[in-house]
Amino acid sequence: MPRRTAPVGELVGRAREGDSRAVARLISLVEDESPLLREVMAELAPYAGHAHIVGITGSPGVGKSTSTSALVSAYRETGKRVGVLAVDPSSPFSGGALLGDRVRMQDHATDRGVFIRSMASRGHLGGLSWSTPQALRVLDAAGFDVVLVETVGVGQSEVEIAGMADTTLVLLAPGMGDGIQAAKAGILEVGDIYVVNKADRDGVQSVTRDLRSMLALAERSEGAWSPPILKTVASRNEGVAEVVQAIEDRLEWMRGNGVLTERRRSRARDEIEAIATTALRARFAHLHGDARLDVLAAKVADGGTDPYSAADELIAAL
Repeated sequence: MPRRTAPVGELVGRAREGDSRAVARLISLVEDESPLLREVMAELAPYAGHAHIVGITGSPGVGKSTSTSALVSAYRETGKRVGVLAVDPSSPFSGGALLGDRVRMQDHATDRGVFIRSMASRGHLGGLSWSTPQALRVLDAAGFDVVLVETVGVGQSEVEIAGMADTTLVLLAPGMGDGIQAAKAGILEVGDIYVVNKADRDGVQSVTRDLRSMLALAERSEGAWSPPILKTVASRNEGVAEVVQAIEDRLEWMRGNGVLTERRRSRARDEIEAIATTALRARFAHLHGDARLDVLAAKVADGGTDPYSAADELIAAL
């Protein structure tokens, strides 16, 4: 029996009042591609655009979940409401997130000022679910001050997070070949803040030195943000306060230089384009076997027209 859904306006109202179940239900509507999705986005639009979206990326094993949990604790100490989207690998059986709600974050499970949601990547190579932008809008409109997006950690494709976040944290760790990964994965182009986690291990100075050398080679325009390199032991909460301060410094810099507005407009452009492209693709999917397509195909095959002209004619007819 299908689950009953409260009216969208009621769900949005409850979400803005801090009802975590309403927030969860709205994100489920996003993930399920519900017919109500357009109504949901229209209702949320007036309330979005306030949360600071922070992406957390890095190779598997660098301590992303532990660092995310530590950042949540640090922000809660300042009274800020925090949303977390943890994008996990998909189950090959259910398509759902394999790691569920992250065991390491269960310390925050009873905190009404924290909302944690695991989202399945569903095979999406960029490390993020296709529905991540809409889920971010739900958390933003629900009144969370900071939204942390922890990516799945899939190497070179990880750079996608930079297009969805206001500030991107790149995590590295000693003993994992991250110096090579930094050059290879293109993270020098996407990181706003670099965090060398597990700094109590041997090799931390080597990773920091290599990273600093590579950042020095990157071309930056005058007045551009200079990414700091910080060290943490997230499991012991060491260095986390400095990371939070760097995130806040980055936010103030973006506001003062117009970068925040431009980044959010760019993100909106990408989202509109993705939705439009998906809609067009869906419309073209129905053309297979369509009589108009068959007629044009016959003309092309007989030399009566060329495929470009036929394609133009088909698009004009839609």
